[in-house]
Amino acid sequence: MKKNYSIEELRALDQKHFLHPTSPVKTENGPAFIFTEGKGIYLYDITGKKVIDGMSSLWNVNIGHGRKELGEVAKEQMDKLAYSSCFATFSNEPAILLAEKLAELAPGDLSTTFFTSGGSESNDSAYKLARHYWILKGEASRKKIISRSRSYHGVAMGATSATGLKAFRDFTNSNAPDFLYADNFSTQALRNLIEAEGPETIAAFITEPVQGAGGVHVAPENYFKEIREICDEYGILMITDEVITGFGRTGKFFAMEHYNVVPDMMCFAKGVTSGYAQLGGVMITERMHKDFSELSEGIILHGYTYSGHPMACAVGLKNIEIIEKENLVANSAARGKELLEGLEALQSKYPFITNTRGLGLMAGLEITSEGTLLAPQIVLEAAKVGLICRAVVLDGQDVVVFSPPLSISQAELRDLLNLLDQAIQQVENKLSATPL
Repeated sequence: MKKNYSIEELRALDQKHFLHPTSPVKTENGPAFIFTEGKGIYLYDITGKKVIDGMSSLWNVNIGHGRKELGEVAKEQMDKLAYSSCFATFSNEPAILLAEKLAELAPGDLSTTFFTSGGSESNDSAYKLARHYWILKGEASRKKIISRSRSYHGVAMGATSATGLKAFRDFTNSNAPDFLYADNFSTQALRNLIEAEGPETIAAFITEPVQGAGGVHVAPENYFKEIREICDEYGILMITDEVITGFGRTGKFFAMEHYNVVPDMMCFAKGVTSGYAQLGGVMITERMHKDFSELSEGIILHGYTYSGHPMACAVGLKNIEIIEKENLVANSAARGKELLEGLEALQSKYPFITNTRGLGLMAGLEITSEGTLLAPQIVLEAAKVGLICRAVVLDGQDVVVFSPPLSISQAELRDLLNLLDQAIQQVENKLSATPL
């Protein structure tokens, strides 16, 4: 029989036994929330507190919490075939059908998918596949990967090494070699770096369409068009990291559709299942797949135990069906515009808010204040009044970021903005009360 633990017991067990990801190791009071239920845009913790999930948890619960359809399809698939390996050319129907659906949805001729369990694996796989591609093409010297400053690509070894936020790389004392970084908004900086290193040494350039964990940075209008031209000029593969931006987050199914640019490879995860199952992948173009098929004589010695996991792929298919059926991409575009307008109204109200930016339901509010970081204080006050958002303070920034479920309604968005206003007002009151 399952034991009923008290809140205090659970907090104590958490502190003793659970090493949390991307969290302080030392916590006086245990976990800030112990969540027990989710419905739509809301999460409920063990004390009964209800909060708006203004981050879709980790940018990923696109269709919202508590969708029983996904649980039902997961059970149905698990009852039938929970797991089978996809090594040695073995396959399963959900993986095949999801790969077909992704080919239908993806930009341009991205048509073939290598499945992973999440974003970090997807990015690591992209680097390895890109390097292997050049080996097959007889250009083994092409091994360097260029990313952008303020980029985030995950925490596996390759993904950490590609991340342009130095603090993540400094977490370990031995990063992977052959990763380089260009200024996140300067195409000329990329060109200069390629020329300095030698184009014949560069395998790929990887970029997020909108930089997420780095502070929600939206690129200038022609940036990606110029990047595509530079990659083509020097024969470099272009990889887009759509782990956060994919599956409707920015108001298009994939964010690169805003820029009419097709990459050679595209990483995805998060929104493909809305977090209901662990799944990710890398898509490659028809041309790349043809080259792999014609030039490779052996085995691709890269694969994960859960690549093409039947249950996860079945959940992914159902999740995409819901996104399409409920027009959540269009809702993301419409609500995203209203979110940005609401943040701009707050900017006009509070003098320390100096910039707002975003694309679809992915937005940031930038703060300029002398002597203290305000974003973490705003996030703390927001949690008290019932709103989860996130602070980005790396690389000298002070930004509050938002990424609510794509299913959010107009009324719910107004509630989110009202709670945010309350939180910011509390911080301003504390600033006013602080003696000079």
